[in-house]
Amino acid sequence: MKRRDFLMNAGLGAAAAAMATAGVIGCSKKEEEQKVEAPVVSTKKTYNWRMVTTWPPKLPVLQDGCERLAKRIGELSDDRINIQVFAAGELVPALESFQSVSDGTVEVGSGAAYYWAGKEPAVQWFSAVPFGLNGQGMSAWFYGGNGLKLWEETYAPFNLIPRPAGSTGVQMGGWFNKKIETIDDFKGLKMRIPGLGGKVLAKAGGTVVLLPGGEIFTSLERGVLDATEWVGPLHDLRLGLWQAAKYYYYPGWHEPGTYLEYFFNKKAYESLPKDLQHIIDAACTETEHWVLAQFEARNGEALQTLINEKKSQLIQFPEQVMIDLKKMSDEVVAEEAAKSAIATKVNDDFKNFQKIVGTWGSVSETAYYNTIQPKFPLKG
Repeated sequence: MKRRDFLMNAGLGAAAAAMATAGVIGCSKKEEEQKVEAPVVSTKKTYNWRMVTTWPPKLPVLQDGCERLAKRIGELSDDRINIQVFAAGELVPALESFQSVSDGTVEVGSGAAYYWAGKEPAVQWFSAVPFGLNGQGMSAWFYGGNGLKLWEETYAPFNLIPRPAGSTGVQMGGWFNKKIETIDDFKGLKMRIPGLGGKVLAKAGGTVVLLPGGEIFTSLERGVLDATEWVGPLHDLRLGLWQAAKYYYYPGWHEPGTYLEYFFNKKAYESLPKDLQHIIDAACTETEHWVLAQFEARNGEALQTLINEKKSQLIQFPEQVMIDLKKMSDEVVAEEAAKSAIATKVNDDFKNFQKIVGTWGSVSETAYYNTIQPKFPLKG
C-alpha cells in the first residue's frame, strides 16, 4: 500500500511540475510574461548547393552578380537553400561549367550561352546575335515573346533549366593592334571573339581564338592575339587591355545586347518544393535587373577614364566595314540556323520578334538618341 501511494504521489508531482513549467498552473501573469520560451526548431529540409561560373574571381558585376544571387536566395529562403559559389578554375575549368551542371556534379552554373555552341548551335541566340537585339530587346523577347520558352526547350535535353542573368548592354567592338579601315584588314587577324560574331570574323578571313577572361590580357600582350573583345569600358579598364592594344573600336556589332545566364541542374531544381523554386526564379530576375543597371551606371565613367587618363584611341568602325560585316552576319546566322531543327525554330522566332521591336525602336529610341547625341559629345 505504501508503495502504491508513493508511485501515485510521484506521478501527480511530475505532472504538476510539467504544468508549472509550461505556465499552466502556479504561475502569475507577471511570471508568464517573464518565462523563457524554448527555441523554435525548424523541421524544413535545407539544401546545400554549389555554383560554378566562367568568370574570374572578384570580377565586377559578373562574378559579383553570382555571389549576390547566392546571398539573395539564402535570404529569401530563410537559409533553406545555401549556395557556395566558385569562380572559374576554383572547382572546374571555366568552359566545363555547362557539362558539370548537366551531369549533376554541381547544381548551378553561370556563363554566356554562346560558350556552348559546340553542343547545340541554337544556344547562341540566347546570348548575342550580331546586328540583333539590344539588351532591352532581348529582355522583351524572353518575357514578352517566346524567348525564354525556347531557351528552356533548347536546354532540356542537357538536363538544364536556364534563367536570364542580365545584359551587358551594347558591348565595345574590341581592342586592336592594327587599324581596321576595310573588311580586308580582318584577314589573318588572330582575335578572341566567341559566338556568332566569331564565325563572322572567320568568314572575313580572321582566326578565332576562344579564351576565358582570365587569359585574355597575357595573350594580347604576348602577341598570341592581335585583337580581342571582352565586354565594355568597365571590364576592359579593369583587365588593363589599354596597356596591350592601341586602338579601341566601337560599336559592338557582334554583341549588341549580350545576355548572361544562370543554369540549374533540372533534377536538383525540380526536387525543390514549389515555394523554393519560386524564390530562385524571383532572385534570378532581381539580379538580372541589377546586372544591367550596374553596367549602364559604370561604363560611362570607365570610358572617360580610358579616353582622358589612359589616352586610349577611341575609333568608330568605318561605315563600309559595318555594311560588309552585316552582310556576312546574315550569311553566318542563316548557316548556323540550318544546323539543327531547334536552331531553325529559334532563329525564325528571333527574326520575327526583331522586326516587331525594331519598327518601334526606329521611331522611339533611335530617333531620340539621334536628337540628343550632338548635345553630349565624347570628351577627350
